Amino acid sequence: MNQNNPAPHHDLKDIARRAMLARGLAPDFEPQALAELATLHNAAAALGGDVRDMRSLLWCSIDNDSSRDLDQLTVAEILPGTDAVKIFVAIADVDALVRAGGAIDAHAKHNTTSVYTPAAIFAMLPEKLSTDLTSLNGGEDRLSIVIEMVVNSDGTIASSDVYRAAVHNYAKLAYNSVAAWLKGGPAPAALAAVKGMDEQIRIQDRVAQTLKNLRHEHGALSLQTIQPSAVYVGDQLTDIKVEEANRAKELIEDFMIAANGVTANFLKNNKLPSLRRVVREPERWQRIVDVAKTLGGNLPAQPDSEALEDFLSKRKIADPMRFPDLSLTIVKLMGRGEYTVDLPGENVPGHFGLAVKDYTHSTAPNRRYPDLLTQRMLKAGIAGKPSPYSNDELTQLAKHCTDMEDAASKVERQVRKSCAALLLETKVGQTFDCIVTGASNKGTYVRCFAPPVEGRITRGFEGLDVGERVTVRLDHVDVEHGFIDFSNAKAHV
Repeated sequence: MNQNNPAPHHDLKDIARRAMLARGLAPDFEPQALAELATLHNAAAALGGDVRDMRSLLWCSIDNDSSRDLDQLTVAEILPGTDAVKIFVAIADVDALVRAGGAIDAHAKHNTTSVYTPAAIFAMLPEKLSTDLTSLNGGEDRLSIVIEMVVNSDGTIASSDVYRAAVHNYAKLAYNSVAAWLKGGPAPAALAAVKGMDEQIRIQDRVAQTLKNLRHEHGALSLQTIQPSAVYVGDQLTDIKVEEANRAKELIEDFMIAANGVTANFLKNNKLPSLRRVVREPERWQRIVDVAKTLGGNLPAQPDSEALEDFLSKRKIADPMRFPDLSLTIVKLMGRGEYTVDLPGENVPGHFGLAVKDYTHSTAPNRRYPDLLTQRMLKAGIAGKPSPYSNDELTQLAKHCTDMEDAASKVERQVRKSCAALLLETKVGQTFDCIVTGASNKGTYVRCFAPPVEGRITRGFEGLDVGERVTVRLDHVDVEHGFIDFSNAKAHV
């Protein structure tokens, strides 16, 4: 492009802010919230009463390398004379500083979630809280809600409890380095520096695998969708990489799923309502049956998560390259998750994808408002008090949280597309190896292998079908709208 027609400057942060506003999300904190923030200090770990002192246990956090808002710590304790292990999950006591009905709470209640875009993170809580005062940071004492589980060797939970406690994070660990160590690599420095932490993580990993295996036996779905992540050098976008699943991520995921189940049952047993996270039986099950049939699968006429999991497991082995696209198709056909209220004596749906009946969100109160609501109800249950929210309030909040989560997801998806278009802006005319991910009257779409971006074939798409590999030429990008247009390279021969 010549100097008379210079390339337009695209600011992803500005695109993200406009996307937030367009979806009804607030990108900035109100002056009242910032004024309230200025009055907050670390919540004193007032021991005694209903707060236990558990700071001597070898707690650690495992999260993304760049994470600063640490919501949970974990620790394991082998029970002598048994084959069971006691797992403790400590959740940041955000409610200790974020007052219900306050200005900070009002902002969190409006957005209901942190919004993670390649350009910027629009945190649900001010940074001073989410990355400091209410974050379970390394080397710090913090108040928490502890979810205790005794896990048998077969992955069943023998007993559980929920209570308040003061905890201390002895090692801030990261997924990738812990996963590499579990596979035989060198120990991360933060792990090696704490005596006994290596054994701790190995015990936790073993227990997490038993929890995972049991869930999959019951029909939890093995889904693997592409998770792109922007790579920056300074402020310059240089690449997009795929976030890979690993053993350390699974460890935390499996503990959090179990902890959320314990939370739901604790509230039920204390005759308190709860905000459940549900994924209903797929209304488009017949379409899932049809998709499976085209790939040699034979699913029953009625929704059956165990049969679907068996099919998915076989396809992952048979065709790993196309499995992420099959996973995405199944996710879309299953429908989105939602929040609903479980009242004492009532029976709400479970989570079809996780194959669990009683499930809530409780483990990320720095990032999700439903978790903060649940935390307040847990504290009421611990203290033997009634719910701090009426049934009508919870019903309205459940719908609002579902709607705003959907809005946040659309913002994240829109900005990811703009990020991909920006990365490719200087590569018009170049060719890329891709796989066809969609072919219908709505258009033909492909996913490139490197970088992992998606776009539409606007020329030479005739005869292409899902799953075929194709070389495409990049013809046009629109960063503002996130459009990427390709043509079949054969059309230029």
